[in-house]
Amino acid sequence: MFRRIKLFVFLELIFLSFSAHTQPVTVIDDAGIQIQLYKPAQRIVSLSPHITELLYAVGAGKTIIAAVDYSNYPLAAKKLPRVGSGYQLDLEAILGLKPDLVVGWQSGNSPAQLDKLKKLGLTVYLSEPKTLQGIAKNLQDLGELSGNKKEARQQADIFLNGLLELKQLNKKNKKIRVFYQVWEKPLFTVNDKHLISQIISLCGGENIFNGLSALSPQIDIEAVIARNPQIIVAGADKIRENWLNNWKKWTSIDAVKNNQLYGIDADLIVRHTPRILQGARTMCESIDKARKK
Repeated sequence: MFRRIKLFVFLELIFLSFSAHTQPVTVIDDAGIQIQLYKPAQRIVSLSPHITELLYAVGAGKTIIAAVDYSNYPLAAKKLPRVGSGYQLDLEAILGLKPDLVVGWQSGNSPAQLDKLKKLGLTVYLSEPKTLQGIAKNLQDLGELSGNKKEARQQADIFLNGLLELKQLNKKNKKIRVFYQVWEKPLFTVNDKHLISQIISLCGGENIFNGLSALSPQIDIEAVIARNPQIIVAGADKIRENWLNNWKKWTSIDAVKNNQLYGIDADLIVRHTPRILQGARTMCESIDKARKK
């Protein structure tokens, strides 16, 4: 009888241990859809460079089996197999990899292709952080889904604390009129709903194109001149390196007059990842220089 009791207890412990490791994981993605896995994902396909970064940030790099073009950070991401670009996915390749989780970009991937992946039976989490705090939520969600909850929480806390520090440093500073340039020909900027504009506000700046309806509106040079920014900032890379120089002929603009033209690494200001905190610090430093002028 005693042996039978011991065997029962032993089997019960095995069952409880198995249950703990197979407990379903449930999160709500940025499209408001409940995503559930019966166990943490072990084979993940990333459909955006920012998603690839987020997965590595929470310690899930080893579970990424493929990504899209321009997934170049961290260095290990460059070696991942490719399944197309963000705008044109190779659905056959994705299906052939048999992922247990696909992480898609809500506004960057083709809606039709994302729907097709769902209809084919794949679990798809959609990422679209609309606020800086939303980046922290994505970190925690992907940590849950990949079985890296603890590391994800740590990374989210570091990120949120960094944002809070910048907010405290700049909350009493004088407002500075900021123009952020997304593209040159045609000329594009951001409105106040864009993450970049949220960074500008965090740094004590004021986006001169607040209030426009489009998230990334097309404008003209006359509109920039009329609003007379005190600082002009552009995402910097090899394509954009001449943009700031092209403003120098418009000497009636305060930013040009006072030589307050700054470039920020585009990957640090555009991608919705923890590295945007580095871009925010650079933005704050640039705005502070313009403030001192």
